[in-house]
Amino acid sequence: MGALRLWSAGETATRAIGAAVAGLLEPGDVVGLAGDLGAGKTRLVQGAADALGADGPVLSPTFMLVREYDGDPPIHHVDAYRLSGPLELEDLGLEDVLSTDAVVFVEWADRVAAALPESWLELVLHIRDDDRREIEVHPHGPTWARRADRLTTALGRFTHADAPGSGAGSPGGGA
Repeated sequence: MGALRLWSAGETATRAIGAAVAGLLEPGDVVGLAGDLGAGKTRLVQGAADALGADGPVLSPTFMLVREYDGDPPIHHVDAYRLSGPLELEDLGLEDVLSTDAVVFVEWADRVAAALPESWLELVLHIRDDDRREIEVHPHGPTWARRADRLTTALGRFTHADAPGSGAGSPGGGA
């Protein structure tokens, strides 16, 4: 499966994309987010965490590096922005961070991609000229190859620039 291209015009749609991704996740899954600063990586994680029943507000883990939330399954939210590379992620206790009992979201995953497992879902968020967000979805590895049809179905409503929640005038302001 090739990449999917999604569109979001605001926080509401970005969170909805996160919720749609959450519907596919199982314990042990890793979702890596990359792209432009301020493009909505944390908003997307908030939507996913809400859908997974997170136990409180999901905040950017920038200064803590890792935040953990009770959910179904538990959620580990990693921010690799301040990490120098994959070895520094390993120094944090990679086995604990990438727990097989939790779903893991890694912001700035491009900085630590070499430390991620063979199968992971990559979302790259870009701010476009009209302030909409373009989100490229790249499944990696055999686990996501098996889920390709489910992934396409779950995210299909966000694939057109004029889709509900992606066009100008949709609620939510910036992503």
